[in-house]
Amino acid sequence: MKMLAMTIALTLVSGKVLAETDVAISKEMPTVTVETADGPVEIGRIQDTDNEISGEWARTSRPCPEFCIQPMTPAEGVSTIGELELIAMLQDPDALVVDSRTYDWFEGGTIPGAVNIPYTRTVDELGQMGCAPDFDGWDCSEAKHVALFCNGIWCGQSPTAIRSMIQAGFPADRISYYRGGMQVWRLLGLSVTGD
Repeated sequence: MKMLAMTIALTLVSGKVLAETDVAISKEMPTVTVETADGPVEIGRIQDTDNEISGEWARTSRPCPEFCIQPMTPAEGVSTIGELELIAMLQDPDALVVDSRTYDWFEGGTIPGAVNIPYTRTVDELGQMGCAPDFDGWDCSEAKHVALFCNGIWCGQSPTAIRSMIQAGFPADRISYYRGGMQVWRLLGLSVTGD
């Protein structure tokens, strides 16, 4: 009898937990906690199934140039990733996720655990990405695996940063490009910090 009561109680508790995360990241991952400079942050999705994207992130048409649709791969050797791969990188202490947007955009909301290195400063900040200065510029033989993102598919900030990094000697095969950026991250209702 005790076993039956315990089974029913566990079923009710697990049902409640599942109900609290109806909108999960994936079947196996309702939420995930990542370490940030300000301590652990839980990434999840907005649980309101009537939620809609609004404001700047709902805009679909920006003038090209300057806001032209970006290629799937910004440079040869760079891998393009999605949200689950980015979340895995956020959990990897040896990887670095870089918000390559200007500080004002970063301050308005970013992916938890991302560090801000504006696209205009990426080459100057290669030291944060595992490179060491040398007489010829940078030695990136110990470069971290990095992922860069910006505002979305139409944003050229991270592709520009990636091409500059490669030109400075950063190995392309250590770079991932989260092409969806903040627009797709928000579209999926994923957690944002600094908003």
